[in-house]
Amino acid sequence: MAEACLQGLVDALRRLPGVGQKSAQRMAFHLLQHDRGGAGALASALQQALQRIGHCTRCHTFTEEPVCATCADTGRDARLLCVVETPADQAALERSGSYRGLYFVLMGRLSPIDGVGVHDIGVLPLIERACDGTVEEVILATGFSAEGEATAHALGEALRSRGLKVTRLARGVPAGSELEYVDLGTLAHALVDRH
Repeated sequence: MAEACLQGLVDALRRLPGVGQKSAQRMAFHLLQHDRGGAGALASALQQALQRIGHCTRCHTFTEEPVCATCADTGRDARLLCVVETPADQAALERSGSYRGLYFVLMGRLSPIDGVGVHDIGVLPLIERACDGTVEEVILATGFSAEGEATAHALGEALRSRGLKVTRLARGVPAGSELEYVDLGTLAHALVDRH
């Protein structure tokens, strides 16, 4: 019985991104052998999060309330709508302190290989939100992976066809980097998108 419980814990930990069999086993052994209090706190925090955290009815980010604090903030610029892939991307933009508009969180990106299409990432609710008569500009802040680019392209086409101004995050050479170490794709885009 103990072996089944231990394997169940290892299997559960393997669900985390970047955690393989050995790492999951090491975490399980550590929690059970050296930090049973931490294991209990982790279990309790996960249980509470599952019970209390849902999605904002306006932007789809994680929140404990029907509408998140960002959407409820009347000081935000409702004319700007920034589209991101995940709540983690939204948090990163917020930490930058440079954006004061509102958000729409897709909860993913297009990936035909994985069977993820426009209905799976909430494109229709995004279009409804963007066409509410208040939004003037939609900023596409999806990642620069192949899937992120495909998502931005599809969203851009759909939103522009409805008369909305659509912009894309700029990309380029990171501050403080040496040109010889920058990947060729980033360097090429930096040249094309120069201002």
